[in-house]
Amino acid sequence: MMIVRSANHKDLDFLLEMDKHISYESLQEAIEGGRIYILEEENQRIGWLRYNLFWDNTPFLNMLFILKDFRKKGYGRTLVEYWETQMKNRGYTVGLTSTLVHEDAIHFYMQFGYQPVGGFHPNEEEYEIILKKVF
Repeated sequence: MMIVRSANHKDLDFLLEMDKHISYESLQEAIEGGRIYILEEENQRIGWLRYNLFWDNTPFLNMLFILKDFRKKGYGRTLVEYWETQMKNRGYTVGLTSTLVHEDAIHFYMQFGYQPVGGFHPNEEEYEIILKKVF
């Protein structure tokens, strides 16, 4: 049985091991703030979604990750749909995310109605595309 739930401190070690894009302190704050959702199947963590608020008022999906053995099976869709529903229920009308220009994720997000609205080169890296969806 698949469930999506808010992360808690019991998930901290798992997230620290898997998510190299966030500091320990920021991860703790995200858990305490309810900004990480864990996807489980048969009591096994198989992925997570982490978000923040851009400009303190617009949900920005920072990280969507599904463990390799579980990819291409609809789990990412489940997490995004759950997140969008949670954001709508909180009164938000717009969501943002981003991806590197070469990543397949752009096509994934466009299936949900996200559209490119700009981008930039962070720290002299590849072009990062910002995507927006009106809920």
